[in-house]
Amino acid sequence: MRYEILGPLRLVDGGVTSAPSARKMAVVLGALLVRAEQVVSAEQLMAEIWHDDPPRSASASLYVHISQLRKFLHRPGRPNPIATRRPGYLLHIGADEFDVHDFQDLAEIGRRHVRTGRHEEAAHCFDEALRLWRGPALGDLRDGPIGASFTTWLEETRLECLELRIDSGLALGRHRELVGRLYSLTSENPLRETFHHQLMLALYRSERQADALAAYQAARAVLNEQLGLEPGRALRHLQQAILASDDGLDLPGTRGKHAARPVHPVIPAQSSGSLGVLRREPRPLRRSPDPERDAESVAVHAACDCPPGRPHGHHRSGAGGARLRPAR
Repeated sequence: MRYEILGPLRLVDGGVTSAPSARKMAVVLGALLVRAEQVVSAEQLMAEIWHDDPPRSASASLYVHISQLRKFLHRPGRPNPIATRRPGYLLHIGADEFDVHDFQDLAEIGRRHVRTGRHEEAAHCFDEALRLWRGPALGDLRDGPIGASFTTWLEETRLECLELRIDSGLALGRHRELVGRLYSLTSENPLRETFHHQLMLALYRSERQADALAAYQAARAVLNEQLGLEPGRALRHLQQAILASDDGLDLPGTRGKHAARPVHPVIPAQSSGSLGVLRREPRPLRRSPDPERDAESVAVHAACDCPPGRPHGHHRSGAGGARLRPAR
């Protein structure tokens, strides 16, 4: 059985897709999945369902929802995945039964390829990771304390994967085909300066210097209007480099921006259907990420390149070390 929350919550078992029919039962399952292999207290589950206004019958109602959920998850010949553990409940899942774990693994492998300059392999991994997403994580079940914290971290990780995927594409000389996507990303994430930086660089390398400078002015306007801030140092330096036609902005190995661009194969839009081609290492059973419990690791994520919430002792080989971006 596979649990998927990178989009509306659903279960896939033997090719059959299902989801809890009752919203409160789905909220409980979502909270237990977010904290898989960890005890979630009854009080936390009630707060997830009723927020700050639980009814007097909340405790009894929670017991009913857990009972219904156990029936929903029951499969003949298999132990029920929900266990009672004081002061609440715990959900057992297999090592390869959660789409979030697959997303984390693919993202880690992609980062490792970026660090070693293997941008074709990195782009493939990030594409596979991002393809797992079917919509906003947890769909409409993300407004409780546990769900909100987790999905905020998860969305940040998704955007980081997008940034690194585009960095790899730029390193591979795919600037022309990335321009349209970057215009969309800057519109959807107007305060994320990395996307503005990547758009300016892609336009410049596409011999669209005027458009690159216009993109800077658009970024400056939105930052000033919404935050009262000027663009950061990286954007300002890139603008000056574009004005100076700095050769350092061109692809390594080219002689100025008018040199012939290398042609690279485009990664197929469809997955091969087998993650084995990525040579993923066997994954030990581990707890799900817990952004609240690991708030400190979230804060230092950019420095240590370790996925927030990943329990100590479960790092992938070669996945540690400082986060490194391709040079701009």
